[in-house]
Amino acid sequence: MSFQQFFKSYKFSLILLASITLGAILGVILKERAQVVKPLGDIFLNLLFVTVVPLVFFSIASAVASMADAKRLGKILGVMMLVFTATAIVSSLVMLGVVKIFPMSGEGIVLSMPADVPSQKLSAQIVNAITVSDFRDLLSRKNMLALIIFSILIGLAALFSKRDGERFREFLISGNAVMNKAIGIVMLYAPIGLGAYFAYLVGVFGPQLLGSCVKAVAVYYPAAMVYFFVFFTLYAGLAAGRKGIRAFWANIIPPALTAFATGSSVASIPVNLKASERIGVPEDIREVVIPMGATIHMDGSCLSAVLKIAFIYSVLGMDFSTVPIAAVIGSALLSGIVMGGIPGGGFTGELMIMTLFGFPPEALPLMSMIGTLVDPPATMVNATGDTVSGMMTACVLNGKNWMG
Repeated sequence: MSFQQFFKSYKFSLILLASITLGAILGVILKERAQVVKPLGDIFLNLLFVTVVPLVFFSIASAVASMADAKRLGKILGVMMLVFTATAIVSSLVMLGVVKIFPMSGEGIVLSMPADVPSQKLSAQIVNAITVSDFRDLLSRKNMLALIIFSILIGLAALFSKRDGERFREFLISGNAVMNKAIGIVMLYAPIGLGAYFAYLVGVFGPQLLGSCVKAVAVYYPAAMVYFFVFFTLYAGLAAGRKGIRAFWANIIPPALTAFATGSSVASIPVNLKASERIGVPEDIREVVIPMGATIHMDGSCLSAVLKIAFIYSVLGMDFSTVPIAAVIGSALLSGIVMGGIPGGGFTGELMIMTLFGFPPEALPLMSMIGTLVDPPATMVNATGDTVSGMMTACVLNGKNWMG
């Protein structure tokens, strides 16, 4: 590959890397004063959030409505769930291996009682996750899974309406094209927005890495990076060989950095859809896998869930090695599903871990602290895992030569 070809393929990624590097340097210099540039990052994040609801609706509804037959959708959903589950199990096993090699230590940790711990029955949590009681609640990114289900329903209705639904299907397809163009415009601001956000994160939260949870954080960051580079390369290779690996790494940096900086898988949906399109993932697959993955596919969160469980066992003076592996993996999968794709969504997953293992309420603040500190790489793994999952789904459904 010539320099010109390399620069053409990675131009935007290099610009983003340069901008976040400058932002990180600015954060180190300004320290807490870096908060002054946070509004520039908030603008970028808000622009992504304000477009994500209509984007998800139009992308999923148009993809479903445009399918030649509903059986295709069923196959996509089935294969997608198998891929999601398989990669989540692998990520959980990876962290289990890591904490066996580098045991957690909670010496010197002082736990404090949380001010208020909301509680809900599991059945109520499921109902609230997949449905809302008012249409206007669908217009909030906090109800992404309910929006996805509604979008599939509308897409199916448009598909089954046949001739009567033809104009509505055209509206959905046109709306999807418009929203994708809108995302392209928003991404022009990404170098400024992400650079400012990194300056804020490094300046304000960097010192926390020197606190009592430093060992857990020191274990998580390298493990997440290894999973990101090694296992995603493996997954891309399984999906499409060397061609798939090249295409994946040529396009994954923008969504990875967006997820890392914003701490939101949902905010990464627009960028991820663009990356998947450039990689060559078929439209009907990427427009189902990417939005759904942002809410229920959390490889990075599975990594952190296992770490939190091991750490709390250490703090409580309990032997983590006695816990059945199936129990740890099952808890990691469940906590990942309920986390959602928005910043701070990990709190719900931490509540589930606490409930499943019977941890005392005092464990919640500590898990939340660890969750906050590892959130950037966890979200990056969550979001980019959706992209490579789309590639593997395409391989299963369209054959090994799906990239052409």
